[in-house]
Formats: sequence, C-alpha cells, structure tokens
Amino acid sequence: MVDRKQQLEAWLKQILGEQTFNLTIASADASFRRYFRVHLSNKTLIVMDAPPPQEDCTPFVKVAKLLLDAGLNVPVVLAQDLANGFLLLSDLGDDTYLSVLNNDSAPSLYLNATDALIKMQLASKPNVLPAYDEALLTREMQLFPDWYMAKHLKFELSTEQQNALKSTFDLLNKNILSQSQVYVHRDYHSRNLMITKENNPGVLDFQDAVYGAITYDLVSLLKDAYIQWDEEQIIDWAVRYWQPAKKAGLAVPEDFSEFYRDFEWMGAQRHIKVLGIFARLSHRDGKDGYLKDMPLVLHYLRKVCERYVELRPMLRLLDALGGRVPRPKYVV
Repeated sequence: MVDRKQQLEAWLKQILGEQTFNLTIASADASFRRYFRVHLSNKTLIVMDAPPPQEDCTPFVKVAKLLLDAGLNVPVVLAQDLANGFLLLSDLGDDTYLSVLNNDSAPSLYLNATDALIKMQLASKPNVLPAYDEALLTREMQLFPDWYMAKHLKFELSTEQQNALKSTFDLLNKNILSQSQVYVHRDYHSRNLMITKENNPGVLDFQDAVYGAITYDLVSLLKDAYIQWDEEQIIDWAVRYWQPAKKAGLAVPEDFSEFYRDFEWMGAQRHIKVLGIFARLSHRDGKDGYLKDMPLVLHYLRKVCERYVELRPMLRLLDALGGRVPRPKYVV
C-alpha cells in the first residue's frame, strides 16, 4: 500500500511537471492535517495533507476565496485534489506573530491585525458560512466538563454544580447570540498570524470559520492562550479596534463599556472551550504540549467570573476544583 507521503509526492510531480522539488515539514496541526514546504529552484510553496475521512479540504478552499476577496493576505490555492485531501498553496513564510511579539513590536502588529479583522468583518454576509449558533456554542463549552473536569482533573460534578454550569452556559449564550453577527475566523491568534512584507498579517488556519459574534476574533487575538498582556494594554487595543470598527459601520455598541462586557463574556465562552480542547488534545490525541498553556486560559476565565456577579456561580465551581488546578503563572 502506498503511504500518504508517497501519494502526495506523486500528485506534486503531476502538478509541477519537470520541476524538481524536495519536501520539508512546515508544521503539524492540532488536527490530522500536516503541512510540508515544497522547495523549488526559485521559490517555496506549501502543500497541505488533510487525510479523508478525518479532514475535508472543501471549507478551506471556500473560506480562502472569501478572505482573499475581502482583501486579506491568505494562502492562494494553486492546485487541489479534494478527493485525496491535497492542496498546493502559496507560502506566507514561517515567521509567526508569536515569534516576534514584544512590547516594542506589538502595537504596530496588533494594529495590522485589527485592520485585517475589520476588513473581514465588513465583507460578512449571512447564509454563506455555518452559523455559530446556540447548539455549536454549547457543544464547545461541553468539552469543559467532559474533558477538562472529568478526564483531566478527575472531578465529578454534583447536581447543584451541573445546574450552575448549565445556567452559566445559558447566560453566556444569550449574550453572545445578541451580539451583531459577522464572519468569525475562530483561531485568530499569534500562532496563525504571519509576518509578511506586504499586507501584513498573513492569515492561516481559517477553515473552521463561521458566522457569529463580532467580539470572538478580537478575544482570540488579545486574550491569546500563548502570550499574556496587562489588562490595561488589552483594553487600549480593544478601544483601537472598536473606534475604527464603529467608524467603518460595523454594528458594535455605541458605548465602549458595553462592547467590553460583550468582549469579556465572549472570552469566557472561548476559555471554557479551550480548556476542554487542550485537555482533549492531551488525553485523546497524546498532544501534551498544550497543557502548559492551561494556567493562562484559566486565569483569563477566573478574572471574568470575578468581575461579573452573574458569573459568580462559575467562579465558585472553579474554586471547588481546589488543589487539582495548577496555579496560573503571571507573565507578560
């Protein structure tokens, strides 16, 4: 039986003809996808290996065109074999935001990222991408009790705690679904944004895009699981998104304090989900590297639950986890 890499190389030979090439690993994904860099004599390309039936390249191709048409810098799909799960893409390099972010570089990089985000949101139309609806939001949050609490912490919820968790999910959903709806990348953070000379940033990993709450991607960017900033700085950058977004005609609240509450409640949903995802990646998929990022995500979640009285039942639940929860590391 021909293995996938041999199959991939045979496909590339058909596409590239007489050009000689060699492959190196570009990156592995949190999913089943793999990316290889194709080295040609005069340039490099990227080839995605997304094995069916675990992965489907169709959403990637669709969303890439949507974002390209919106003016974002995303990989161009040069060739595709959807049946076998192969895509040949333009190469946006390997310098991630995360690799260069510091106090000096961050202001301009985040300005570029929020400008690109506003472009994407302005291009939004309903019924093009899947809806980020109550069912999906709840399914994501359910990863928290199923994987973070039960599998990772071996914590069994009482009936009262189960009810508190459900009430929290319902409260968050009500707020999130009341926000204006736009295209949502879903992983708009420092590992998926690339430093590019023109039209910075390059944007990757958008295949799970949906139509949902306007604050979601800004939370992914500013309350990133992989790098932490002071809250004062986060608020400043949130304002620097909110003002031009409002000026551009996006339906953000007129009052910044209302916008920031929406931003924080959206963040609570995302952080609940991410704790579950990181636990699942470790316990189901053997990818333990994400465990070190859990304390920061938990820190974000606790801060929001401390601030809003409606989320205090969730805070009590986090407190009940007691010594099972690793203490957050406060870093900038």
